[in-house]
Amino acid sequence: MSRSGLVFAISAYSLWGILPIYFIALAPTGPFEVVGWRVLLSLVFCALVITVTRAWRPFATILRDRRAVLTMGIAGVLIFVNWQTYVYATLTGQVVEAALGYFINPIVTVFLGVLVLRERLNVTQWVAVGISIVAVVVLAFGYGQLPWIALVLAFSFGFYGLIKKRVGPKVDAVSGLTLETAWLAPLAVVQLVFVSMTTGLTIGAVSGWHTTLLLLAGAITAVPLLLFAAAARRLPLIYMGFIQYFAPFIQFVVGVVVLQEPMPLERWIGFALVWVALAVLTFDLVRGVRASRRVPTELI
Repeated sequence: MSRSGLVFAISAYSLWGILPIYFIALAPTGPFEVVGWRVLLSLVFCALVITVTRAWRPFATILRDRRAVLTMGIAGVLIFVNWQTYVYATLTGQVVEAALGYFINPIVTVFLGVLVLRERLNVTQWVAVGISIVAVVVLAFGYGQLPWIALVLAFSFGFYGLIKKRVGPKVDAVSGLTLETAWLAPLAVVQLVFVSMTTGLTIGAVSGWHTTLLLLAGAITAVPLLLFAAAARRLPLIYMGFIQYFAPFIQFVVGVVVLQEPMPLERWIGFALVWVALAVLTFDLVRGVRASRRVPTELI
């Protein structure tokens, strides 16, 4: 295990965990303006990173792969839906439900593997999926409606992961985000024009501190992705699997402790069931890794 990889992973997920605080600090900026600037400034930041690292030639090679470019366009749509939903949830006081979305994301990813990739689940994995479905039913009963924010976040990021898996190592983190935001740039411009014609843009109209925070949207979006990519190259999958729960756990704490969002009994029961499902899934992951390590020894 790489110590630097561990630092990169914890840093990435911790930054993702405190994102709600950053978005709340952008008030009175609305979710449409936040995401619009986030897309455009991420594109600018990625272009600067590619320039500094002198990676335009490899990026040009990726551009010649039409399939990869189109795939990144689909990924861009999915991440746009994810960003827009997440920022909306944060700015409307629904951080706990957003955290729920990222807690159930690993289970949704397993479920999508069955539906899309025709993968077969073992009994333990089916148990985890079943418990998570019960959790959603309990939460829906508690809310009086389906926890749609959590489900949109989990499924949009789950499909995003599947799309990124298709391009594999051909497209690195910076190039991928550059292509995704390039596809989304026209939509972001239209979104910002719409905001300027209705409620009015807030950038430069609130305070110098507010404008600075808003201009950092690109870096705050890209830096965790770069840290994550660095960690993924240095750490085994099992460690990444454990550390991925840092982000939703921090978001959950922010929602409950800092923002004091309501947590009725049904919500606690639903979250407890989700955590049990994650414990079952993690147990299966650990068992699978141990089994794969034993196989080469037995063959020798």
